[in-house]
Amino acid sequence: QVQLVESGGGSVQAGDSLRLSCTASGRTFSNYAMGWFRQAPGKEREFVAAVTWSGGKRDYADSVKGRFTISRDIAKNTVYLQMSSLKLEDTAVYYCAADPLGEFKIRVATRTHEYTSWGQGTQVTVSS
Repeated sequence: QVQLVESGGGSVQAGDSLRLSCTASGRTFSNYAMGWFRQAPGKEREFVAAVTWSGGKRDYADSVKGRFTISRDIAKNTVYLQMSSLKLEDTAVYYCAADPLGEFKIRVATRTHEYTSWGQGTQVTVSS
């Protein structure tokens, strides 16, 4: 019942920054975790970052730690992924996802199967 729409993708050069947005509509997100995943051609979808909606607890994949920052604007029902120091290997389709039980878990949800709502994805292409 939660609809997610990603935006902000594009083509950038290595070292540049980009901010992705995910706007959500539907039921309240107070108990949700909101996550970002990405999928490169020929590869499995992988976890990037997530944040619990109310508590603000965060987790990041090791590959993006220190470069990416996830945040949310509760009033705007929007979660962001600020990406800096982009690398060629960051090229992928980035998906926003929602875990409706995120706040009830000890850890931030990082597994694909924990998320029940998904956006259509936004392409991020990094070149040199």
